[in-house]
Amino acid sequence: MIGRDKRDALKRRMAKLRILENDLIERFIRGTGHGGQKINKTSSCVYLHHRPSGIEIKCQAQRSREMNRYFARRELCDRIEEIEQGRKSERRQRIEKIRRQKRRRSRRQRQREVGLKRQHGQKKELRRNLRTDD
Repeated sequence: MIGRDKRDALKRRMAKLRILENDLIERFIRGTGHGGQKINKTSSCVYLHHRPSGIEIKCQAQRSREMNRYFARRELCDRIEEIEQGRKSERRQRIEKIRRQKRRRSRRQRQREVGLKRQHGQKKELRRNLRTDD
């Protein structure tokens, strides 16, 4: 459960960013994904829409509705700060880095890698001991 101090800190952060509870549309919807019957029957997924900025957030990080409400508001604050500061958040940069790493390599890159592997193999082949038959 989220402690009182964390909730108060989040409220202060929202006030600092001028996010009012009246500006938020909050709905509780059924989650998706793993979890089986529990996830299919409970509406613990939080949908949050901030009207002034148009930001929409869907949070299903935890099984508890209250914790998801907290995490959704925290995500909203992160995104609004990101917009105000005009920079990409560390989280978004990490996601983009992973996406780049998973991306398929181009044909030219693959050919270059195979060529380098062949060169390396030839170099190792030259290191072998030579056998001489007497």
